Amino acid sequence: MSPRSSLDLGNNHITPYTVTSANANADGEDSSSIASSETKAYNGSEKTQSKLYKAETHNSLKELGVRKDVPQQDINQPPVENPIFPEEYVLETGTGLVKAKTLESLGREPSEKSKINDETEFVTFTTDDPENPLNWPMWIKWLYTMFFSLAVISAAYGSSCLSGGLFTINDKYHVSTEVSTLTVSLMVIGFCVGPLIWAPLSEQIGRRPVYFISFGLYTIFNIPCALSPNIGGLLVCRFLCGVFSSSALTNAGASLVDIHSETRGLAIAFFSFCPYSGPVLGGVVNGFISVGTNRFDLMIWVNMAFAGVMWIVLSLIPETYAPVILKKRAKRLRRETGNQNIMTEQEASPLSFKEMVKINLLLPLKFVVTEPVLDLICGYVALIYALLYAFFFAYPYIFNKLYGFKDNKIGLMLIPILIGAGLAVTTTPMLESHYKKVTHKLIDEKRPIPPELRLWGAMIGAPFPAIALFILGATSFKHIIWVGPASSGIAFGYGMVLIYYSLNNYILDTYAKYAASALATKVFLRSTAGAAFPLFVTYMYKRLGLQWASWLLAFISLANVLIPFAFYKFGKTLRAKWCKEDYTVHREDY
Repeated sequence: MSPRSSLDLGNNHITPYTVTSANANADGEDSSSIASSETKAYNGSEKTQSKLYKAETHNSLKELGVRKDVPQQDINQPPVENPIFPEEYVLETGTGLVKAKTLESLGREPSEKSKINDETEFVTFTTDDPENPLNWPMWIKWLYTMFFSLAVISAAYGSSCLSGGLFTINDKYHVSTEVSTLTVSLMVIGFCVGPLIWAPLSEQIGRRPVYFISFGLYTIFNIPCALSPNIGGLLVCRFLCGVFSSSALTNAGASLVDIHSETRGLAIAFFSFCPYSGPVLGGVVNGFISVGTNRFDLMIWVNMAFAGVMWIVLSLIPETYAPVILKKRAKRLRRETGNQNIMTEQEASPLSFKEMVKINLLLPLKFVVTEPVLDLICGYVALIYALLYAFFFAYPYIFNKLYGFKDNKIGLMLIPILIGAGLAVTTTPMLESHYKKVTHKLIDEKRPIPPELRLWGAMIGAPFPAIALFILGATSFKHIIWVGPASSGIAFGYGMVLIYYSLNNYILDTYAKYAASALATKVFLRSTAGAAFPLFVTYMYKRLGLQWASWLLAFISLANVLIPFAFYKFGKTLRAKWCKEDYTVHREDY
């Protein structure tokens, strides 16, 4: 078999492993011939012929590329303190078992807290293992990529679905627009809370059960939203819908990492379109529903139908998380052999509840206070996300005041944002291709890969939100046809997706050691800003006027344009000065 391709997430390059059909033992003898008379290598679906299983040897592990130095854990691996075998979830071996004692013979020492002993045997995938998601057919991978992307669109669609008909909520519950706006803001606030639950839970029980539980609850809680007798019940249930649906925002990207290796960058590039296109679709579709029926509950029922379909689809997708797949295999092997020492390293070195709280809750919040680099990058992402939700409330005021448009036509004005986002999706593969070309050259020259190479997309996209808002302000006059202000969305959508795609990768590369916590910090800050902006945008346009309100936001966007350029030029210095430690994988000077 040819060497497996390097798994690439940011600058976290895992060494390729060559898998051979025969494994040499410590004396150089073919271990497969020794094993043939008394054992049968376990290869996933093959029936057991004996209760004995052959494990890898010192020499066979060295042939597979396992060395004394412990490589950096990939972002989608479970949190294990001081692991000795992080290759477990990407390495394919001939036997599917690796003894901890053999790893120690290579120079790896287990931590004092772990339950690892000389008899411990770690489970791995076997050669060309059909249960390994990375070995699935490419058409299956892209089909699942589409489903995971639709799940993100479904969650984001739900967040803005009521923004296209706030007047229906006002009429039903006799409240002001300021109160009905909370139905949007509170669901986005739920996006802050949900990831703290679903991300760590998926690392323990797997992606599939989390999707089944969370999207099931998301679907069900649309019912009390539609039938709530008072505004308080609606607001509470909308918040809970945000908590439950956020599993897609948290785990869908991780699911793509589970199934893609050499195509990972391209999958993430297309995926970057989804978190921002969903809210736009919500405004477009529900503007027509609200005006055509004057029923707020029908908007909820449509959202419930979308969520329900995704619940069924996600429940049918097989488990993609390698550590959970291997945990199930280890459990099966323990049952078949009676050997309780067969396990995964996650089982051998479990985190305590206190450690899990620290990693999943306290560390992301700590980063907000202690990591200025992360704050600046996440703050820029949060601004772009907030501006998107600002458009949902600025457009109704602008187009109603200038042209007398109702929510159905106002929803159509959001379509240019989708057009711009689509154009960005055609650009991101070219950026990804260029990034790979440059990084492969650096790898050939044995030079480290600076995270700042990820910032090209942000530098291209940075001026476009400011351009969009300047256009919106300059064309917000009655004598200018509606095409003028509507066209501003093209520039905004284009810049929005490029910035998100680029800065998300920069965060992954810069904080590779604690990438999950850094991404949780991003989600927290982004969702907070997205929830806050709708609460004052309409007031701002009323007080400042159509032109100056847009221009104020344009000047704020313009002031942030320099952030990706500054980090591209001075990123290494800033990271060395402001980061508490070097979180990247490559630590050599460059």
